[in-house]
Amino acid sequence: MRRYVARRLVQAVGVLWAAYTVSFFVLYYLPGDPVAAMFGGGVDSTTVSPAQLAELRHQYGFDKPVLVQYIDYLGKAVRGDFGNSVSTGRSVTATLASALPRTFALAGLAMLLSVLIGGALAVSASYTRRRWLRQVLLSLPSLGMSMPTFWVGLMLIELLSFRVGLFPAFGDNGLRGLVLPAVTLAIPPGALVAQVLAKSLLAALDEPYVQTAQSKGASRLRIHLRHTLRNASLPTLTVVGLIGGQLLANSVVVETVFSREGLGRVTAGAVTTQDIPLVQGVVVFGALVFVLLNLAIDLAYPLLDPRIIAAPGSRGAIAGAAT
Repeated sequence: MRRYVARRLVQAVGVLWAAYTVSFFVLYYLPGDPVAAMFGGGVDSTTVSPAQLAELRHQYGFDKPVLVQYIDYLGKAVRGDFGNSVSTGRSVTATLASALPRTFALAGLAMLLSVLIGGALAVSASYTRRRWLRQVLLSLPSLGMSMPTFWVGLMLIELLSFRVGLFPAFGDNGLRGLVLPAVTLAIPPGALVAQVLAKSLLAALDEPYVQTAQSKGASRLRIHLRHTLRNASLPTLTVVGLIGGQLLANSVVVETVFSREGLGRVTAGAVTTQDIPLVQGVVVFGALVFVLLNLAIDLAYPLLDPRIIAAPGSRGAIAGAAT
């Protein structure tokens, strides 16, 4: 078990380093001048002098060679210091910390809804004996994955806010204001969970242990929930790990549609203003969330199937089964 945990920890550190390195060099070689972006995207002698520009580039370290900048910023990032935002002058860490509670509340509720809705749909589709109903239920995940997130949000606002008036359309209005954004954010990952879990459940129902349980007198519901669901949950756990990153990415769209403050709005503003330190912090934080979520899932695998510890390559097989 210790070797299994140590191997996963090393992989997690490697993913974080790769995310930081790739994002750093991509941002460095993007066209444009982040210092000029501080003045609305362009500068001339009437607005700021060359000496002032040089001072700002020196202050943010943009005048150093790329490798020196990389090593310098990497050393600070290891200590949790991503510098100051170019556009606001505020600490990147403080900016992210102020935006995280709202985004975590949104993403957490969306994750819960996606697992509950997707799981209920998958169990219902695999449990029913009516073929037509099963086909209808199995077609819903494809529909949910094909709908654009921004369109779903706009339709929910039109139907449940403007016409019915059940929920507020915009802003951070407590739990009621969180419902529509969370549902919007949960639909695509919930559809993915339903698709993968339903496929795994239908495959598990054909396994020999199901016939053995039936011969011992176990009810159909008991077999479905106690035996097949546990074995079918391994590929779904892999999908849940991927959903974490998807929720953070889609939060940019959802928070914009519903005019909510959070990490998504911070990311959109940082990209627009070419705020390299802030974009770098967002990328590394997103990678950290993805790594921690997948590390937790990796550690949960042996609880469901102890054979995984003895088979280092088994997660690849599980991930392959999910597709």
